[in-house]
Amino acid sequence: MTDQSDLFKKTISHAKEYGFVFSSSEIYDGLSAIYDYGQNGVILKNNIRDYWWKSMVQLNENIVGLDSAIFMHPTIWKASGHVDAFNDPLIDNKDSKKRYRADVLVEDYVSKIESKIEKEVNKASKRFGKKFNKKEFVETNSRVIEYKKKASYAITRLNKYLENEDLKQVKDLIEELKISCPESGSRNWTEVKQFNLMFGTKLGASSESSMDLFLRPETAQGIFVNFLNVQKSGRMKLPFGIAQTGKAFRNEIVARQFIFRMREFEQMEMQFFVPPGDQKKWYRKWKEKRLKWHLSLGLGKENYRFHDHEKLAHYADAASDIEFKFPFGFKELEGIHSRTDFDLTKHEEFSGKKLKFFDPEKNKNYVPYVIETSIGLDRMFLAVFSSSLKEEILEDGKTRTVLKLPSILSPNKLAVLPLIKKDGLPEIAKQILNDLKWKYDTYYDEKDAVGRRYRRQDALGTPYCITIDHQTKQDETVTIRDRDTMLQERIPLKHISALLEKKLNLKNWLNKN
Repeated sequence: MTDQSDLFKKTISHAKEYGFVFSSSEIYDGLSAIYDYGQNGVILKNNIRDYWWKSMVQLNENIVGLDSAIFMHPTIWKASGHVDAFNDPLIDNKDSKKRYRADVLVEDYVSKIESKIEKEVNKASKRFGKKFNKKEFVETNSRVIEYKKKASYAITRLNKYLENEDLKQVKDLIEELKISCPESGSRNWTEVKQFNLMFGTKLGASSESSMDLFLRPETAQGIFVNFLNVQKSGRMKLPFGIAQTGKAFRNEIVARQFIFRMREFEQMEMQFFVPPGDQKKWYRKWKEKRLKWHLSLGLGKENYRFHDHEKLAHYADAASDIEFKFPFGFKELEGIHSRTDFDLTKHEEFSGKKLKFFDPEKNKNYVPYVIETSIGLDRMFLAVFSSSLKEEILEDGKTRTVLKLPSILSPNKLAVLPLIKKDGLPEIAKQILNDLKWKYDTYYDEKDAVGRRYRRQDALGTPYCITIDHQTKQDETVTIRDRDTMLQERIPLKHISALLEKKLNLKNWLNKN
């Protein structure tokens, strides 16, 4: 756990030092769980969004985009169930005066147990070497079996109590598991209470005439209320999807997990409409497709796992999370849900408008079923950033900090470095920069020795550096350096663009794994 904690601290520190993420309103002591993206962070975030959008919309003929408004009619949230049932179970520690989500306290307890299992596996792997059989070890080792029993007991009981809305039993479970306040170490807990996550606001010129509204807690409902608009204007036939990225807002009680959980966050989601009866088939397909998308980034297959839900949301008949191994353990990264026809049916009921699809093959109208894929953009940013940050020991015994971002997502694809600031080298470098910046995010750096500049670009996550030296003036060749291998090779100037195209081709990335 110490290693994980250290990695997380380094992640946060690096993100700030190199202009990726800052605390919002920092000069005024900041706002809890709200962050600003800096000059490099905003490009990385945009690149992640763009990578998702192209794979979802550009490469699928039956998926289109939408950008619905943040302000929506308040009845929408009544129909969706958010007004009455969008709650989190909260518990206060009487000594620290800190408030926590009761379910997260239990989940963190389970995560610590899973970390202990991982340590046992790692120790055994080192002990037995190539002969190590992980599956057999996990199934037969008495200590691991006991750990798994404890974890299963805790999570099974939690899900049961939450499903029955038995908050007293949730508190009893916390006390039974001897879960302490992370701040004070105290086990002096209040009762568990439900807390609505909606952010209320008003719309109108005066308080007397204003309308009560909510900042949207999810983007999905904007898709559902525009289902007919998109279907008819785009002449869409089932199955088809509507994709959207945008801000959502939740009045959450947040743990100290940086940008993993925020009150203002961005979602990337797609609602896929299918005929009733086909939902299970498409649910399985989208589970596979979404995992493949994640694996295409090369962050390590071992860092992903599926978690199929035992406790289902009221609108779902199947649900699974793609979990990622963050510095603080495995946590939800993306959700795939089979939402049935709940949302469209509810909006029919509350609006009085028909939201059916006419199927010419079956010659009948029906409300489609929906498969949802929803991923938090900020969580995705943290997954990419934290798993890419490495400390490497070099051959000379020195260390380097390198941000091995997937090259297709890196804020800058290329850094152009004149060896010295004279002899016409900066002029050649700037000409290369001006030629390449039309297609690639390119960085110019002429300060310090070239070795220090390489280290700076390593820390920024720049995959390639091009150095212009005196030989460039003679034969129009440059040195290109690879961030990950640190290998350098001499190539003609005219080949730079073709090399980058080969390395950064969207098709190549999306067809990985």
